[in-house]
Amino acid sequence: MRLLRRRALPPEVRAALTFDRGERVLASAPTRGGSYAVATTTALHLPTAAGGYTRIPWERVDHATWKDGVLNVQEADGGPQHHLRLTDPGSVPETVRERVTTTIAVSHRAALPGGGTVRIVGRRPATGGDVRWTIVFESGLHPHDPGMRAQAEQILEDLRRQTGL
Repeated sequence: MRLLRRRALPPEVRAALTFDRGERVLASAPTRGGSYAVATTTALHLPTAAGGYTRIPWERVDHATWKDGVLNVQEADGGPQHHLRLTDPGSVPETVRERVTTTIAVSHRAALPGGGTVRIVGRRPATGGDVRWTIVFESGLHPHDPGMRAQAEQILEDLRRQTGL
């Protein structure tokens, strides 16, 4: 039986991170660029090109995948994508998957009356609080089209009534 051990963050990495009160490191992994990906109880901290870190709360991660040594993270609402090659991933991929999954209160795929599909996801922040909703249109649809947006908003309102969220 292999015991998973959390590796200590180098002091310079810990000093470069900004943690919220009560936020704890769950897993970390060195990147090919010599920095670290850090998964905490409330967010994923990823290195930036400028040498700092960006903090992505778990409920703001639309999806993340782990393939061929690369952690791919897509932020919600069409936010940026991040691609990190982890040289020694440890438990980071599993921790990211578990943390993102636990924020999902509702995930619903629906057909739009005008054609196409939309995915509506309600996520609860790791720190608690109200559910935050995101609407993701399938590829090829125009999310800024007022008619399409209105159709998706109506589906969201129906879903909120059904779930009580």
